[in-house]
Amino acid sequence: MFRDDFFSQLASADQILRLFDLLPEVSFFLKDRECRFIGLNRRGCEYCGVAREEEAIGKNDHDFFPSERADYYRADDLAVMKSGEPIINRIEAAPEQAGSTRLVITDKVPLQDRKGIVIGLAGFSRQIDRISRHSGTVDQFSRMIDHMQENFGEPINTKLLAKMSGMSVSQFGRRFRRAFGSSPHQYLLRLRVNAAARLLIETSQTIAAIAQDCGFHDHAHLCRHFGKIMNVTPSTFRSRQKEYKKS
Repeated sequence: MFRDDFFSQLASADQILRLFDLLPEVSFFLKDRECRFIGLNRRGCEYCGVAREEEAIGKNDHDFFPSERADYYRADDLAVMKSGEPIINRIEAAPEQAGSTRLVITDKVPLQDRKGIVIGLAGFSRQIDRISRHSGTVDQFSRMIDHMQENFGEPINTKLLAKMSGMSVSQFGRRFRRAFGSSPHQYLLRLRVNAAARLLIETSQTIAAIAQDCGFHDHAHLCRHFGKIMNVTPSTFRSRQKEYKKS
């Protein structure tokens, strides 16, 4: 109650939101139930290609990003708002030009009104190579990250990645988690799920074929990890994308 009383006295939420402009390597955004932007920091404006926040307010991802990526972001937004469950440390394609291989780590949390009804969401996106640079490991990890991004569909073991980074397996695991917020295995799974999601949107391949292309043992293996990371089955994800494109 003490905290609620304090916040109720604030003249404007902008006093707090403007602090996010001081985080140049982090994109912060607020969206309403229709997935429209209602708040962006400077980095978020850069991603959207606008000079001022006002130019993005009321618009959505489809106004700024390639269609397939906008569909992907929207699917996540709707899943968060429908389930009321946050997405934490999602590794996904950066909101840049089509074909970019850069990745970001994204967090999204639902926002509720005073009655407990979800009215939107708030989120952060942090560019992975910038995070690794802050940890002092970018040079050691750069070759290994390139290898993972280019060969995620093939068998990859931690021992090989540690050797490529010039570290012992235990040292590699500790530094990797500090740099990326997840274990190497979790990072690889997210890369594979992210690739599977793109194929579900962009192709008519069967889920079994996509599983094989993305490094999963079989259809069931893909479904299990896709569900854990995306909060939805691959088939439901694909059908939702088709519905969004029709609307």
